[in-house]
Amino acid sequence: MFSKLKVEASDMPALVAAFLSRLSIEITPKQVEKVGLLRDKLPQGTCVYVALIDPADLALQIEAVAAIRAAGLEPVPHVPARFVRDKSDLDRRLAHFAERGEVHQALVLGGGAPQPLGIFDAAIQLLETGLFETYGIRKIGLAGHPEGNPDIIKAKGEAALAEALKVKQAYLAAHKIEGYIATQFLFEAGPVAYWAKSLRDEGITLPIHVGVPGPATIKTLVKYAAMCGVGNSARFIRKQALNVTKLLTVSSPDVFVENLTKLHFEKPELGVAGPHLYPFGGFDKLLDWVSSRSS
Repeated sequence: MFSKLKVEASDMPALVAAFLSRLSIEITPKQVEKVGLLRDKLPQGTCVYVALIDPADLALQIEAVAAIRAAGLEPVPHVPARFVRDKSDLDRRLAHFAERGEVHQALVLGGGAPQPLGIFDAAIQLLETGLFETYGIRKIGLAGHPEGNPDIIKAKGEAALAEALKVKQAYLAAHKIEGYIATQFLFEAGPVAYWAKSLRDEGITLPIHVGVPGPATIKTLVKYAAMCGVGNSARFIRKQALNVTKLLTVSSPDVFVENLTKLHFEKPELGVAGPHLYPFGGFDKLLDWVSSRSS
């Protein structure tokens, strides 16, 4: 049985702080200079994901992973299947992650490239190499799309997303690897609740870490929403952008995080485990906001 808690308005500040204590954060390889700031502002052991948007940045990703470990934080590299040429390539990068960053956790995903660089085009293919277990990676995140993935839906249909998660969940369970889902960023909790319920109905039980954009101007959020193809919850951002005077207004994720906090405590059966933060408006703004809501 799940332990449910009724969230009262008076309890919200403390419960938001508790929810934020479960946060992870994302950087790119070229933002390695921010690791010192993260070390100073976040608790030791906080998960810091290192995205790989450009396959040419692999060497920088390895350096960032090493710096994160040296700072006392937990490095979580992205491993996109479409950026991996073959099994030997995967072996080499996992060996570097192990040697330089003592990596125990990774986010394994298909990747957004239209064409794969090599023989892999899906996360399950990377998992089935068995190399993650070989290099001591015992916790693996999978990509989740509460508002869908237009590329996959167009090519394979909407049911393919849930089916792929089922297959990967089964692989992780069979190999005694801890699994979870990390989602694309979005702006509202309603789609998260609906999607999480649909996953549970399909027998997918992995905990969900929800992508949350940090404080940023409306103009910046619209830019990232367009780049990343997030869905219907971005409509309110686009509507605000229609008012030119609001473009430089800073939008805060307060309401979104409060609603995710309610889902976490009031509906634990949905498995909303914590927030995964994207510093679109800059690390200083994001970390100051986290500090203001964590005290």
